[in-house]
Amino acid sequence: MSFKCTICGKGPSAGKTVSHSNMRTNRVFNPNLQKQRIVVDGVTKRELVCMKCLKKPGTIVRPA
Repeated sequence: MSFKCTICGKGPSAGKTVSHSNMRTNRVFNPNLQKQRIVVDGVTKRELVCMKCLKKPGTIVRPA
């Protein structure tokens, strides 16, 4: 499954979890995506948007 922000394209990234004993295990860093109603090309759609794009002023247009 591909979960990506429709505005900036941010998606999951991979990395390592490092324990106290310095053992490394794989993990996934998922972006904080929220379902929002936004206006895209004059049509209101329900899309996944990351919190960084939601907080940034003027990035998304919400329906009236």
